[in-house]
Amino acid sequence: MFIQPWDAALDDAEWQTWIADGHDFGILSVNGLPGHAPAVVPTHFTVDDTALPVHLARPNPVWAAIEADPNVTFTVAGDYAFIPGPWRAQPGTRSTDGVPTSYYATVQFTCRATIIDEPEAKAALLRRQMAHFQPDGDHAPIDPGRPPYGRMLPGIRGLRLDVAEVRAKFKYDDHKPVEQRTDTAHRLTERGTALDAPTAAQQLRRLDRVGTWKP
Repeated sequence: MFIQPWDAALDDAEWQTWIADGHDFGILSVNGLPGHAPAVVPTHFTVDDTALPVHLARPNPVWAAIEADPNVTFTVAGDYAFIPGPWRAQPGTRSTDGVPTSYYATVQFTCRATIIDEPEAKAALLRRQMAHFQPDGDHAPIDPGRPPYGRMLPGIRGLRLDVAEVRAKFKYDDHKPVEQRTDTAHRLTERGTALDAPTAAQQLRRLDRVGTWKP
């Protein structure tokens, strides 16, 4: 992933806060077996210290590739929008001379994957995930010896993704003038389609922190 200096995370807390703010679904990318394309799996995840716990169905074809090469990438993206060219035209030029772009936030984790097959370890992984996604606890106990989860555990495999490197990108035109970025955020709010509102919020948040970009 290419990251311009003005698109880089301002600190670790920025991307950590963004992930914690409901960005808990991503794409697991695994090196393909010889003669095959890389395997890509969309999935929810949680954060456990320096690892990302994941579980997938046992029939998932990704397992053979992970066993062959446990070095994987996990990508999370969100708060994205297409920015039309006229919104980015330089002052004093024709609006049609503006060049469009995409705004987005993304975090990429480079990880080493460990497969988890032991029943109690899988149950513990699921309990951690349920504590995040279903914190009210309105579910049956997750125990290898009790239904309904006990009889379902053999159908999944756990995956611990130990994070070796994190690369975060917040692409919101932070190198452009403050006035232009403010105007773009207002235009996004007015347009109000898809993820325009959270994209505008990200741009204004970065604007408050960055102000006028200084190399």
